[in-house]
Amino acid sequence: MAWKKYRFGTRFYDALSGERAVYRAGRVAGIDMMGLRPGDTVLDLGCGTGLSFELLVNAVGPTGQVIGVDASAQMLQVAAKRVVRTGWSNVRVVQADATQLSADDLAVHGSIPQIDAVFSAYALSVIGNHPTVLERAKRLLVPGGRVGIVDMQRPVGAAALFTPLARLACAMGGADIDAHPWEWPTQRAHDVRQTSRRGGHIQAVTGTLKCA
Repeated sequence: MAWKKYRFGTRFYDALSGERAVYRAGRVAGIDMMGLRPGDTVLDLGCGTGLSFELLVNAVGPTGQVIGVDASAQMLQVAAKRVVRTGWSNVRVVQADATQLSADDLAVHGSIPQIDAVFSAYALSVIGNHPTVLERAKRLLVPGGRVGIVDMQRPVGAAALFTPLARLACAMGGADIDAHPWEWPTQRAHDVRQTSRRGGHIQAVTGTLKCA
């Protein structure tokens, strides 16, 4: 699977990912639009090294919870160290395949947490098969739960000049620049909000999933 490409580069991932210069802006926009509330439990799908944790913790507060899920043990080692280093007592990481994710994967001592929101940043275009991943995640959400997706596409307009750089960045990270996983909630949610950053290269979409 695509996550295996990160096996030998996790120690340098944060430094080489372009996070501060380019991609953090998408995380900030996506999480701001989700409307998370103090006390919420949010599932960070494809959490990687935990780059979204700080923003999510700030949004849900000390009474909320952040559960980071990733298939890569190497990525989660870095994420777990981040949690310990910052002293977050309300963040935990779970190793699981997002395409097979179930409530049992998230259980603690047999207790399954109530998931109020699912967030994913720059992961679904790497994992692949995002409709299956998101349908799995949807089953874990409370009725009317929130979803937020941040991912990449080719820059548009005047910024299309930077398409080769965008494609290179995606290729280095194992991402499919044409996956467009944010289109999933636009068809299945209401109260949809969408914004873009960095010349349209970054797309952020949030919405409230319709009850079955």
